[in-house]
Amino acid sequence: MYAFTPDPNQPKAELYRELAESARALTAGEPDPIANMANLAALIWQFVPGLNWAGFYRLVEGELVLGPFQGKPACIRIALDQGVCGAAAQSGATQLVPDVHAFPGHIACDAASASELVVPVRRGGLVIAVIDLDSPDLGRFDAEDAAGIESLAEVIAAVI
Repeated sequence: MYAFTPDPNQPKAELYRELAESARALTAGEPDPIANMANLAALIWQFVPGLNWAGFYRLVEGELVLGPFQGKPACIRIALDQGVCGAAAQSGATQLVPDVHAFPGHIACDAASASELVVPVRRGGLVIAVIDLDSPDLGRFDAEDAAGIESLAEVIAAVI
């Protein structure tokens, strides 16, 4: 059994350091990428406050395909030229979007989402997946959140 109890009052840098350490512990020795993504989505959901969706899209044959997540049902396939997730996968760059309604081509899987953070996961220099976080709050994510999830992406790249 795993027991991860993040402190909601700790500084973001500490929260994301603890999230990365917990991710390492949770995935240690487990070779199945889907099982690891499922546990990691749940871990992100537990650690990061103010989310209404947290999960993975995997890059499969030139498009993003829904992976394990926490939240409402989501879009199953996303073209690389569509939405925030597509932009992150295609460019290989983190997408920090304070207002998704102002993002050209935003895909509204959940009408309650107001802001989004999408971080590419790379293995061997290639994007293999993206971590997608949505919030019902405008401007929920900032540079500290982006840096924290980017660190997490580096930690988990080998196990997903």
